[in-house]
Order: sequence, then C-alpha cells, then structure tokens
Amino acid sequence: MNRSPAHLLELDRATVRRGTRAALDALDLTIPLGRHTAILGANGSGKSTLMQLLTREVHPLAHADGRAPVRVLGAHRWDVRSLRGQLGIVTQRLHEDLRTLPSLTAGAVVAGARLGAIADANAADPALHARALAALQQMQAAHLARRRYATLSAGEARRVLLARALFHAPAALLLDEPSSGLDVVARAQLMTRIGAIARAGTTLVLVTHHLEELVPEIGHVVLLRAGRVLADGPREQVLTDALLSQAYDAPVRIRTDADGTLALTMAG
Repeated sequence: MNRSPAHLLELDRATVRRGTRAALDALDLTIPLGRHTAILGANGSGKSTLMQLLTREVHPLAHADGRAPVRVLGAHRWDVRSLRGQLGIVTQRLHEDLRTLPSLTAGAVVAGARLGAIADANAADPALHARALAALQQMQAAHLARRRYATLSAGEARRVLLARALFHAPAALLLDEPSSGLDVVARAQLMTRIGAIARAGTTLVLVTHHLEELVPEIGHVVLLRAGRVLADGPREQVLTDALLSQAYDAPVRIRTDADGTLALTMAG
C-alpha cells in the first residue's frame, strides 16, 4: 500500500470490534487529501466507527506482522491533541456535549479548538478572542460570540461548530451528519457554507446516510455495508439505485429535486 502524507486516511485491513461484532471488518480504504469524499451507508454500516478511527477515538485490532492498520496524514502514531489540531471536526456528539455546559459561550467553544478541548477558559484574552471572532466571522456568526452555546438554535450551533473546526485552518474538515436536527432552510444554508469551504481548498470528508447532504463539490463516494466497502468511486458510478438498494437492504431509488438536491426514496 502506498503510504504518503498526501493521503488523509489509509486503512490496511482495519478491523474494529464492538463487543462480539465487527463494526469494521478488514477494511481497505484510502482517502487522499484534496479529494472531497462522502462516506455513505445505512445505520450500523460502520460510518461512525470510520470517523472515530480518523479522530483516534477508537483503535483497530493489531496485525500480527506489525503492519499499521491505520495511517492518518501519513503517520500511524499520533498524539490525539496534535492530530485534532490538523483536523476540523463537526459531530452531533460534540454538539450534545457542549450543550450540557450552560454557561459556555460560543466564543469559548471556538477558542477551545486551540487546545483540542471542549472550551478555552482564556477565550477572553484579546488575541485569542480576535482569532475566535475571525473564525466566527467566516461563518457569518460573529454576533454569536458572547451568546451561551446552549441557547443557540440548531442552525446557529452548527455555524459555531464550523467556526471551531476551521479555527486552525485544518488540512481536512470531518463532518458527521452535519445537518442532523436542522429544518430545510437551515440545512440548505449550512450546506451552502460547506460547499464554499470545499471550494476554498479544505478537504471534506462527509459521513452521512442523507443524500441531501452531498454538496456538488463532493465528487467521490464510499458506500459501506456491514463494515465493509460495497463501492468506492466517482459519485455518478456509486450513486445508483442498484448499489444503494444493496447498501440499505431495501428497494430504493434516487430522486433529484428541481434545485439539484438528491434524496433517497423507497422504490415502488
């Protein structure tokens, strides 16, 4: 397998177990930097586990011959805090964790990216506050800096998480079902911002089971089924009724709305 820092993620027969079940089953996969990629599949297909491999929240079984089953940005050993300084992460789990802290401001949430922590107690420091404010401004959310995160609407909270993710100008932006809980308008606004981030040069990795989240800039799709890769290729080759029906174990078809948004519906 070619191992190069030009790759965001390299999996060499990576296996992750959840109890007695293999959440990822001897998975081979390479995601290059610079290629916007969607990881698509039904619930339980291994999408979230794959994201956690990238962020080093879970670890694969070791190979008997000493080969590294996972490399991120060319390295197989990482200090988690150092790694997260190079990756921008937006997940529902992070959102839920932040909402349990009622006094936490949006500015402190963004500044927390400096330490790879939930928040930064020094967010009021003028230099750090200015950096956090600039990141919020990118997401048209500077006016939220002193608002308590727990009081924000779902759409406002996602903008703050995106600002946090972009705080370090990361090599890649990892998005785990980013529009979860958003209404149609907020979702459209969020996906427009994510498309702009991709066009500006940040590599996107989108983990989802919602076709509506596939912005046009994402040209490559990895389709997972039962912890294995069912298909891996250009989106026009992977997003077919036949392959998606296999992935979801049900007869489904792709619908394209008037605005070009994709959706998955039951066939028949």
